[in-house]
Amino acid sequence: MAIRAVLWDVDDTLFDYTSADREGMRAYLLAEELLARYASVEEALAHWREVTDAQWARFAAGEVDFETQRRDRIRVFLERELTDTEADDWFGRYLVHYEAAWSLFPDVLPVLDALATSHRHAVLSNSSLHVQDPKLRALGVHDRFEVILCAAELGVSKPEPAAFLAACEALALPPDQVAYVGDHPEIDGRGAAEAGLLSVWIDRGGAYATAEPPVGPRRIVSLGELPALLGADTRFGAGSGIG
Repeated sequence: MAIRAVLWDVDDTLFDYTSADREGMRAYLLAEELLARYASVEEALAHWREVTDAQWARFAAGEVDFETQRRDRIRVFLERELTDTEADDWFGRYLVHYEAAWSLFPDVLPVLDALATSHRHAVLSNSSLHVQDPKLRALGVHDRFEVILCAAELGVSKPEPAAFLAACEALALPPDQVAYVGDHPEIDGRGAAEAGLLSVWIDRGGAYATAEPPVGPRRIVSLGELPALLGADTRFGAGSGIG
């Protein structure tokens, strides 16, 4: 079957989340003089990422809601008891620095332009619409997507097949006519493949560069490879290189 739509992950696929988070937190720690407990800024940033990953895993597993994981991230990082309001205020001050560092990866706009007339486009993120909708607007790509779905509102998150199938249903397309592009080899790559989508793992050489590629996803190192992977002529009704 021809691939008629591309379903996109956002963070570290379209949006350079890792760099923005690192640079935003670096600026915030310096501004708030929060480095006394650390030997270096790099050590503090490593701790923040470790705490972020652990709390996000709790959210992805359905143990806590989106707001709770974000507040607990701050409590664990600071090793302090904070009220919800205090945690939200702390995160709000961090967001000022984080949002100042937002950017798309350089290969995003060229590939969206290349596929604009041949494929439909949608987003499936393990985040929240409260986070991703304004982010996509600020980055200037919100209108590129027909549908924007997030785990916090869906009630199910990747790699569960139900998350991918909900996105296919929103597009009114069967899974074998939808490609999914994401940066995580398991959550995105294996998850999409097991749900029956054409799974594409964008391996940018970041946190998962040493991961063993799972069976199923097609691995690319640049989004510039995607149009050829989807077929040279995949306009609606045309043939595709992928069967």
